[in-house]
Amino acid sequence: MDFEHSERARLLIDQVERFVRERVVPNEQTYADQLSHSDDWRQWRVPPVMEEMKAEAKELGLWNLFLPDREYGAGLDNRDYAPIAEVTGRSYLAPEVFNCSAPDTGNAEVLVQYGSEEQKKRWLEPLLAGEIRSGFAMTEPAVASSDATNMKATCEVVGDEVVINGHKWWTSGAGDPRCKFLIFTRVTAPDAERHQRHSMVLVPIDAPGMEIVRMLPVFGHLDEPHGHAETVFDDVRVPVDHIIAGPGRGFEIAQGRLGPGRIHHCMRAIGAAERALERLCERAVGRIAFGKALANLGGNRDIIADSRMAIDQARLLTMKAAWALDTVGTFGALVDISAIKVIAPNVLQKVVDAAIQMHGGEGVADPELIRLMAMARALRIADGPDEVHRGMVARLELKKYQ
Repeated sequence: MDFEHSERARLLIDQVERFVRERVVPNEQTYADQLSHSDDWRQWRVPPVMEEMKAEAKELGLWNLFLPDREYGAGLDNRDYAPIAEVTGRSYLAPEVFNCSAPDTGNAEVLVQYGSEEQKKRWLEPLLAGEIRSGFAMTEPAVASSDATNMKATCEVVGDEVVINGHKWWTSGAGDPRCKFLIFTRVTAPDAERHQRHSMVLVPIDAPGMEIVRMLPVFGHLDEPHGHAETVFDDVRVPVDHIIAGPGRGFEIAQGRLGPGRIHHCMRAIGAAERALERLCERAVGRIAFGKALANLGGNRDIIADSRMAIDQARLLTMKAAWALDTVGTFGALVDISAIKVIAPNVLQKVVDAAIQMHGGEGVADPELIRLMAMARALRIADGPDEVHRGMVARLELKKYQ
């Protein structure tokens, strides 16, 4: 295994780290102050400081770093982009600042790999320019969506149109005032082979018949200004050329989309865990109880040591997955990708929990630690729950003995 980063990647890592430290983290409070703080998602607006930072990052060339295709992005492979994703995980604002935030990253990758020239012109180019944002609609409230073959939403090809019906939720990004389209996964051919039933369709956010019912809260927070929407599609009609790569290829596209996306998620989680560990250690050496610093009480040194080791182990495993994805592709890296999807969010959750405990009563009221805990807990469900990924690892391990 080769984890060595290219010279260009090392330069970009340093530039991104400096920008996050000097510009993004100091502006977190300004960003929070500029939010609308409204429960009505229709009133949400994008804080001006975000657009200011995006313009600066774009001017410096720190833009679309996630895309390995040099025509559209930085041309970095997964090994080179992984440490950049870790740095952006240190601030919840950083991924968007560099135009590297989900679900836009996955949607852009889909359009680069599978989109038609017309789809790229209409949707991909403004997305990569940072002029618009997008959403991804897959999960359904009525079925266990961790099994994609359960989906009930339909997209029937009728003449030169696709007629869409269904009920989705956790449609990430749909509340953003800049969101202009969704990539929607549905059943096209219910009687086809189970992995050829689905299609991915581009749906304009203002398509007649589409209704955003509400934004779903995560531990009471609505993730303004992006949101996670519950959506209903009632005889929504779009041209048949809005199907990506043609009917029946949705499952194939999803597999290609999720591999790199999970690397991004896990490395951001590791960056977030590093920030939580910093908070934990600062509290441990700066807070006095019973005449001693907290670091010298009870088993707190063991907690700090365990956190350090767990983060480093998660990083190495994620880098191994990135290397495997680059060298043998998604299907050759299935064990590694599933393993990190379990490990990284659980490590983040454990470290944040320790940081909250070290802060005592202040910990459960601390906005940053609460946000990190919500990220960790939600990520253990998003892109497949822990149990699905453990099942994949076990299945492939047992296959060796059959």
